[in-house]
Amino acid sequence: MALIAGKGALPTHLARALATQDAPFLIAQVEGAEMENPDALPVETFALERLALLFERLHDRGVDRVVMAGAITRPRLDPERIDPRTAALLPRILPMLGQGDDAALRAVVALIEEEGFAVVGADAIAPDLLPPPGVPTRAQPSPADKNDAARAANIVATLGAADLGQGAVVAQGLGLAVETLPGTDAMLAWVAAVAGACRPDPGGAKGVVYKAPKPGQDRRVDLPTIGPATVEAAARAGLAGIAVEAGGVLVLEPQETVVRADARGLFLWVRSP
Repeated sequence: MALIAGKGALPTHLARALATQDAPFLIAQVEGAEMENPDALPVETFALERLALLFERLHDRGVDRVVMAGAITRPRLDPERIDPRTAALLPRILPMLGQGDDAALRAVVALIEEEGFAVVGADAIAPDLLPPPGVPTRAQPSPADKNDAARAANIVATLGAADLGQGAVVAQGLGLAVETLPGTDAMLAWVAAVAGACRPDPGGAKGVVYKAPKPGQDRRVDLPTIGPATVEAAARAGLAGIAVEAGGVLVLEPQETVVRADARGLFLWVRSP
């Protein structure tokens, strides 16, 4: 197994899961998108300009499966670093950089599969990161919160059809923010800084952040992810809680996420579609 790693904590969680399964694996990290690595795991770094060399390396190491995890910002290619084999892939690579996330990832998956590797979803490696439906927190969503979550789910479905983000914030039926390329943290930071005054009733529902995959998304790559940091960001944004689509959103450190939510008085609702 090769773990193609980008930014964030998910690669380390998957590496831990693979280690407990006694499954041999290596980690190939995208240059400029370094993963969080508190376990000091051995990591090989590769540049997109030398993607073909990475494929050769994986074949040489006997890799037959690939799992992709972590955020990757769109790189600026340096023509002087491109090797001849990767140059032959440029007609496929360059259009990816100008597409939406889902379209770009589908193209990457196609390249990997054409090289003979099977692409495996993160949830297949660590199924415990997909929580069952329900509300594991002490706080429970109110009827107004449930209405806001339903409105946010409709917004996310509409965004996904346009290959934009995987999240939205709704309060009192009003869309306060949607997730775009900068991601969930940036969306919640904007809500914390600006959107508080947008709630028409200061004493009414505080609002919900909702996360779900895009309609028709290849769920082997780029499943939405939340964790303890998301709870803290939602609390700073003054929201009542977090709702996620059951079976479609990874929850990192699930126990700690619930503990943080309870400490902040927020609910976590794993909502059936």
